[in-house]
Amino acid sequence: MKTALISGITGQDGSYLAELLLTKGYRVVGIVRRSSTTPYERIAHLVDRIELVSADLLDQTSLVDAFAAVRPDEIYNLAAQSFVATSWTQPVLTGEFTAIGVTRMLEAMKRACPEARFYQASSSEMFGKVQETPQRESTPFYPRSPYGVAKVYGHWITVNYRESFGLYATSGILFNHESPRRGLEFVTRKVTDAVARIALGRATELRLGNLEARRDWGFAGDYVDAMWRMLQPDAPGDYVIGTGETWSVQQLCEAAFAVVDKDWRDYVQVDPAFFRPAEVDLLVADPSKARRELGWAPSVRFPELVRMMVEADLDRHRALSR
Repeated sequence: MKTALISGITGQDGSYLAELLLTKGYRVVGIVRRSSTTPYERIAHLVDRIELVSADLLDQTSLVDAFAAVRPDEIYNLAAQSFVATSWTQPVLTGEFTAIGVTRMLEAMKRACPEARFYQASSSEMFGKVQETPQRESTPFYPRSPYGVAKVYGHWITVNYRESFGLYATSGILFNHESPRRGLEFVTRKVTDAVARIALGRATELRLGNLEARRDWGFAGDYVDAMWRMLQPDAPGDYVIGTGETWSVQQLCEAAFAVVDKDWRDYVQVDPAFFRPAEVDLLVADPSKARRELGWAPSVRFPELVRMMVEADLDRHRALSR
């Protein structure tokens, strides 16, 4: 039985990855921060099948101790301050978790379990002001937010530890991936949740920023499969993961409101407060390397994903009113 250690196990990706690894017969251990509350909603259905260990990406000693105790075969670093908007208001904290935190994870691996395999959650936000379209592994980075800058650091420190110390360390450059478990602050979930509330008569409008921003949106359940596949080859490498299709925020609104037979134009208001200081206008992946070398391909297309999320939010709000 292989052991997988997941930081960020309580998040969207961590919960889907834990599910996947359990189906493959792994012992799954999640890193959680010590807290007076237990925000384990996304893994509530898994808590009797996984183990949790207390450690913190801001505390090197706790990570070394956790790695030494668990002795993982595979390490998945999914923990980060992951909301781009927050990175503008908390840039230093974002750097501590999303950049330096990666170094602490790699250093703990080097000290406690150098034979393990390490996955770093890199991001399409590293491409930012894109230098070519579509974006592939060789596309230069040009981040446009503190979050994107921090992710670039995390990406390159992973490459550095791989090349300097011979660690099996790989980065997945994942484009936007969504699900009913996505946080309400992210635009996809903000839209689908608002659509559900409007359909049920509990809201009358949805305020958004740049409707022309375009993203490559996929399903998180597909993307965690790519993470696992990246740690199986004999040699580590970096991979772009996405659908290869791009959709605007306006098209997201059109698709979401269509699920409840409503016209998005009757409800969506553009609010300058939601525009970014430096906008990322277009992200679209070229996942051909992952398809060729890992045999990975997405199974859920954008319209199906949006419908899945709207219907889940409708069910959730109906249940809350019972």
